Amino acid sequence: MLSIFDWFGYRLTMEERYGLIKKAGFTSVMLLWGRRLGRGSDYRLAPVIAREAGLSVENIHAPTEGQQALWEDTLAGDELAQRYMVCLKDCQEFQVPTLVMHVPIDDFPITTAGLARMERLVARAEDLGVDLALENLQNVQNLAALFSSIPSPRLGLCYDCCHHYNDTPQADLLGLYGHRLMALHLHDNSGSSRSCCVQHRLPFDGDIPWAKVMGQVAAAGYKGMTALEPMYWDYQELPPDVFLYRAFEKAKHLDQLRGR
Repeated sequence: MLSIFDWFGYRLTMEERYGLIKKAGFTSVMLLWGRRLGRGSDYRLAPVIAREAGLSVENIHAPTEGQQALWEDTLAGDELAQRYMVCLKDCQEFQVPTLVMHVPIDDFPITTAGLARMERLVARAEDLGVDLALENLQNVQNLAALFSSIPSPRLGLCYDCCHHYNDTPQADLLGLYGHRLMALHLHDNSGSSRSCCVQHRLPFDGDIPWAKVMGQVAAAGYKGMTALEPMYWDYQELPPDVFLYRAFEKAKHLDQLRGR
C-alpha cells in the first residue's frame, strides 16, 4: 500500500521509470496528467505502461497551469473547467479512482462563477463514479467555502504536508477535513535553493513533524495509500534506483507511524 509520484526526476523512459518503481517495492503510482516535467504527447500511455509493470494507478493530477482562471467569468475560465471535465472522463476511461486538482489560492476568493463551475465538476464526478480531491495550497479559505457549499461524498481533500506546514501551518486541515481525505502528498521541506519552494525532499530529511502528521492521518480513519511526492532535485548525485530505494524505506517508516 505504498505509492509514489511517477515523475520524480531523471531522464528515463516510462518503461524504465515504472520498472524501477516496482523493483524498489512500491505497489502504486500517482500520475501528473499532461506534458509538463518533460513528458511528451504520449503521457496518456502511462496508465497502461504502469500496469504492465505491475503497478496500480492511485490517482491522476490535473494540469496546474492557469488555475486562478477557474473563478473568472471569462472564456479562459470556461476552457479550464472543460479541461478538468476531460480529466474526470479520462479517470473513468483509464479506471483511475481519483482526480487531484488545484483551486485558486485565497488571494483570489471564490466567485459565483467559480462555485457554479465546481458544482458542475462535482456533479460530473458523481455521474462518472470518480472522486475529486482538492489539494491544499495557500487556499484554505477557498477550500472551506467549497467543502461547506458542496457536501458531496465525491468531493474531498488531497492533503499535502509541505503546503500545509510551509504555507498555512495554523490551519488544522486534518482535524477539519480528515473525514474527507482522499489522497496524500507526503514529502519534506528545508531543501536547497534548487528545490521548488523548499519542498519535495524525501521524508525525514527536513522539518515536517512526521509522527504528528501520520498520527492525524491514522486518526482520520484514512485507509488509502501512504503516498510520497518527492523530487530528485536535492539528490541528483544518486542513481534513480538508489533514490527510489531510499524513498521506499522512508515510505515504510511513514506507514509504520500510521500503525500499519
